[in-house]
Amino acid sequence: MNVPSRMNYIEITQPGGPDVLQMAQATVPEPGEHELLIKVHAAGINRPDVIQRTGKYPMKPGMSPVPGLEVAGEVVGIGASVSGFKVGDKVCALTNGGGYAEYCVVPATQTLAIPDGVDMIHAAAIPETFFTVWANLFELGQAAEGATVLIHGGTSGIGTTALMLCQALGIKTFATAGSEQKCEKIRALGAEAINYHDAKFAEVIARETQGKGVDVILDIMGASYFDDNVASLARRGRLVIIGFLGGSSVKDFNLPALIEKQAVVTGSMMRSRSAEEKAEIARAVKSNLWPLLSKGQCLPIIDRVFPLADAASAHKRMEEGEHIGKIVLKVV
Repeated sequence: MNVPSRMNYIEITQPGGPDVLQMAQATVPEPGEHELLIKVHAAGINRPDVIQRTGKYPMKPGMSPVPGLEVAGEVVGIGASVSGFKVGDKVCALTNGGGYAEYCVVPATQTLAIPDGVDMIHAAAIPETFFTVWANLFELGQAAEGATVLIHGGTSGIGTTALMLCQALGIKTFATAGSEQKCEKIRALGAEAINYHDAKFAEVIARETQGKGVDVILDIMGASYFDDNVASLARRGRLVIIGFLGGSSVKDFNLPALIEKQAVVTGSMMRSRSAEEKAEIARAVKSNLWPLLSKGQCLPIIDRVFPLADAASAHKRMEEGEHIGKIVLKVV
């Protein structure tokens, strides 16, 4: 397949607001021994991209300075030791950065064939979100059929994905949001909605579970919700923290409240996981969730699609907090 020598990509010119995202040109990367080169058709927007743009994301050696943690597209180059893929395959992938570009190299072990019937826009919204939800809610949180779960940020990309998967897998869910429109969407996804402007979620959980609490909480807020999250856990419940929108430092916490419940507080960041861990998650996602997607179930909810050149507007949309589901960049 004919691959050009140069490509367009989105550069973070300096830490700052959305306007620091500018179109630039660079040499098309070459895949390493265990990598694929993907001609990107679409790329998902995720909260870590925004944090990286502001200069607050911990960048480890080897991470791409180009934002973009998930892509969908076509294989156009294959590393020497890669098997199971061929040029022309339609794939989606969890990247190690670099997704806001016309071409992106990705580890083959983090790449999956797009499920039957799924278009590129929806496919680009799958990897980061589905990998994150599976690894945190279902592996660390041990959510399973018959469990009760609380999802914070229920209309985010992570939130809507978690709610759809819980509905499909027989898990009762509560979810928080900040408007009636968002609460209506949560109800449409089969969960009980809690408008945090109208009620304290810990009080609602206590009332609706007859004081038992929930088995798992998936939390994007961090410090500001910590006390109420622990109060909302059932005995031996699991609090899984994946974000810090409400702060990263908890002060003056009452440890006996945690110990009395034998509760577990855990969490993870997808980007800092090892290649082996990401490969294992990819296999689990393919085995457990790909059959649902192939049936047309649990497809990502797309909020808006922006052209690659308008990545700044996509970031503004995310930071406004009004989106429901995923924001995606269309590259081709």
